[in-house]
Amino acid sequence: MDVNDLLAEAYGRLPDLVDSAVDGLGPEQLRQPPAPGANTVGWLVWHLTRVQDSGVADLLGEEQVWVSGDWAGRFGLTADPNDIGFGHTPEQVLACRPESGRALVDYHRAVAERTGAYLRGLRPADLDRVVDENWDPPVTAGVRLASLLEDDLQHVGQAAYVRGVIERG
Repeated sequence: MDVNDLLAEAYGRLPDLVDSAVDGLGPEQLRQPPAPGANTVGWLVWHLTRVQDSGVADLLGEEQVWVSGDWAGRFGLTADPNDIGFGHTPEQVLACRPESGRALVDYHRAVAERTGAYLRGLRPADLDRVVDENWDPPVTAGVRLASLLEDDLQHVGQAAYVRGVIERG
């Protein structure tokens, strides 16, 4: 297996995990924190998708999917390309109001499609390209892709856990 296939396989698992985290949940369940100040299923899936969208857009040197359509309106948010959820307060978490699980799945799939196309076109040397010199050592495209995947997998697991808490609550 080459690195493109490995990355495509790993990232390709995320859409099904997102689907299962939100499938059958209504808008109020997507917006319900399991405890005061905790993240909601909707926010967690929005955030993991925003992280991937922002990171891959940066690697491509292109506009984010988030700002290229009416995605923000489907979440009750603005199309701010800098807002990916890092440092959100509990109030900001609750302000993420996805209209439905379908909105979350559709946005994630749009991002996943672009990510998949990017991954299929990578050459091994592309992974060594330095994309951020603000770190020591500087961050390469390969390291960025690993970091994005790690973040997304953690958050989709959290969303599945929160779903379970809400359904049992």
